[in-house]
Amino acid sequence: MQFDLTDAQRAIYDAAFKYARTELHPLLARMDDEDWYPDHLVAKLGADGYCGLTAPEALGGAEMDLMSAGLVGEAFGYWNTNAAFIWGPHENLCLNNILRNGTEAQIARFVPDLCAGKTVGALGLTEPGAGSDALGSMALKAVRDGDDYVLTGRKMFISNGPVADVVLTYAKTAPERGAKGISAFIVETDTPGFSVAQTLTKMGWRGCPTGELVFEGVRVPAANLLGAENAGVAVVMSGLDIERAFLGLPYIGAAQRCLDLSLEYAATRKQFGKPIGSFQMIQSMLAEMYTVIEAARTMSYRALAACDAMQHGDGGRGSIHKLCAATVLNGAEMIAKVTDMAVQIHGGSGFVWETEVNRHYRNARIASLGGGTTEVRKLIIAEELFRERGLRLS
Repeated sequence: MQFDLTDAQRAIYDAAFKYARTELHPLLARMDDEDWYPDHLVAKLGADGYCGLTAPEALGGAEMDLMSAGLVGEAFGYWNTNAAFIWGPHENLCLNNILRNGTEAQIARFVPDLCAGKTVGALGLTEPGAGSDALGSMALKAVRDGDDYVLTGRKMFISNGPVADVVLTYAKTAPERGAKGISAFIVETDTPGFSVAQTLTKMGWRGCPTGELVFEGVRVPAANLLGAENAGVAVVMSGLDIERAFLGLPYIGAAQRCLDLSLEYAATRKQFGKPIGSFQMIQSMLAEMYTVIEAARTMSYRALAACDAMQHGDGGRGSIHKLCAATVLNGAEMIAKVTDMAVQIHGGSGFVWETEVNRHYRNARIASLGGGTTEVRKLIIAEELFRERGLRLS
């Protein structure tokens, strides 16, 4: 299948690329060096029309499809992956989830401010004792009490969690039902009982606040229940599929940046009297980098197109699970390989903290962990392969 971009999509990418070069790239060094969170960033993106890309214009959005929004993520990732992974959880994990699953009242209440960047969004799924088994081992409980639910427990490794105003949070409303007893809630972080236990210091994604969230008897209005009670798994899974397709695009951008930096370095760095780009082993690495980037880009575009089709009722849910898991599996392997080769081409300077390829190298490590580990992704793919063929393992 061919995945050529339309003229409109190319224009969206080009505009976002120019914007990110001017507005986001100058932030990268300080974010990475100081673990600095630019607290103006989301408000700036909102004011400039880069939040709420998939939301209706009437709510302050741009009415883009996921494919077009993903291209913005690719452009952002090229110039500042760290900023892209502040924007991505806000834009996709929180805002788009509410937009797809919320009631008219919920959408009207929360989406306009998220689009405007007046509020920062996050998603709370992972817990201290529930990572790969996020659904089965979930311990955060939500107990109905009159017109409220009372949430008690913790969430861990939550992107934007320490700075979020709104956290789309999953909790057990019927613990005895296991994964089928999970519900989704829109939690406002100024609610009494909510706190941030710690902001984590990470090897990559520096400047992207990630932390542990505490819910100590947080009273959430029943009106903030997203979807039906005990039907949170459907919200989780639809969100994870789109997350895996959407958030892979900033890595495509980062990988392309590493290839471009490596080409420039190989053309100017001289050893033995000539540019190192003239050496066949350097050329081999550059060729491999290009090849895996293009393969990952094609797969990512295909996955986003499939997610768009799914939202319009065209396509099978199982095939989406498999494709999105395979996309992020392949993307993680791609970004690990590309950043490693970029550091190798840059030699000793690539090992230095403040060089841009070093920043990308450290960022790349989370790709095989976030949104489901490499091992879980492989299990999803294998299970779908058996299921599609009607083969049972028990």
